[in-house]
Amino acid sequence: MSSLPLPTAASVAVVGAAAGPSDHSPTPMSVAVPAAPGPALPTPSALTTLSTGTTLPPAAPTPAAGPAQASVVPTASAVDLSVHRSGIVPAIQNIVATVNLDCKLNLQQIAIQARNAEFRPTRFAAVIMRLRDPRTTALIFASGKMVCTGAKSEEASRTAARKYARIIQKLGFKVTFKDFKIQNMVGSCDVKFPIRLEGLHYNQQPFSKYEPEMFSGLMYRLVEPKVVLLIFVSGKVIITGAKTRQQIYEAFEAIYPVLTEYRKT
Repeated sequence: MSSLPLPTAASVAVVGAAAGPSDHSPTPMSVAVPAAPGPALPTPSALTTLSTGTTLPPAAPTPAAGPAQASVVPTASAVDLSVHRSGIVPAIQNIVATVNLDCKLNLQQIAIQARNAEFRPTRFAAVIMRLRDPRTTALIFASGKMVCTGAKSEEASRTAARKYARIIQKLGFKVTFKDFKIQNMVGSCDVKFPIRLEGLHYNQQPFSKYEPEMFSGLMYRLVEPKVVLLIFVSGKVIITGAKTRQQIYEAFEAIYPVLTEYRKT
């Protein structure tokens, strides 16, 4: 006799589903339960009414979704090519100024009573005082002379010097603000191309000094205006020794044609 195939689990599930519930088992019935009565929900128009009886204005309709608007980026002011023929404007990085307070100062008293001041006579014979706005540092000497450094503009340098003088005046000293003078301005810029420092030094030896074992930059001394430029192979240029902003601009415009001759290709 041939053996009959055993039913599979899938065939058993199909047979059970087709057979349905047994005749003796009660058929389940779904009974709808009415919801308990409660307070009616407020309508949107009722929500806009305050307890005082005033009605809020309806909300503005939401604008339809559309293409995103491009953000407007403010453009930098145009460079004055009559002054900056190269199209590059050096940025002022530091200003060193001096001022005479015209009175003798007790540095120990200033260091004790003033904020953000330190005095270590064994290391340096001046009080070091700092300001946050404008962010500067002052060296205050017992003779009444003061050196202010760190400002990024002429106005900020003068403002900082006056603030230091006012602080010392409030400590009881008879301060007079006189002989304010900018002694040194430092500017920097980037010509955006590498420079052959060896060739520049070889052909400009009377004015340049280049010792790569000691310092990676080339030192170039201009005769007029009398400033010093530090030139790096990356194209960065630092200008120091100027007395005015105009001298920094003139020095860079004088050296820029020379740098283009020794541009690395």
